[in-house]
Amino acid sequence: MIRRWSMPFAIGLLCLAPACKQQEALDTRAADERAIRDMAIEYNKAVAAKDVEWIVSHYSDDASVLPSNQPIVTGKEPIRAYWTKSLAAPGLSATVQLVKVEVARTGDLAYTHGTYSWSAEGPKGQPLNDKGKYLLVYRKGPDGKWKVVTGSSNSDLPAVPPTT
Repeated sequence: MIRRWSMPFAIGLLCLAPACKQQEALDTRAADERAIRDMAIEYNKAVAAKDVEWIVSHYSDDASVLPSNQPIVTGKEPIRAYWTKSLAAPGLSATVQLVKVEVARTGDLAYTHGTYSWSAEGPKGQPLNDKGKYLLVYRKGPDGKWKVVTGSSNSDLPAVPPTT
């Protein structure tokens, strides 16, 4: 004999069972890390080729760049102008060495850090050299592509006192 309350209770449990079962999200961190590492390799090639458009295409529309000794640069067009000017330096040679990639468990955010070095000719032909470190924060878009949302770099060299 089925009690009156037991049938609705049983039906309720059956309806809730799928909701209670946790869906395990696919862990894509290893593939995401590889994709970001591949971007770092391509970034070095783009800098060597002075390919501003490739570099800018890897920033989100709302991205910000936090360069040393300069104001923050936010948005695609200001970032394009920043990179155009930076890559136009005579005799520019630059390399970036990726040290670490960390992808969040959620799979939508990541960061990298590493080192950089560059050399160029100054306004009077004098050699300019710098080396330092950088930090990039990435966000994965709905299309599955990683874009830089914030990038910061700073020099390892001592600050030069202002000339008077």
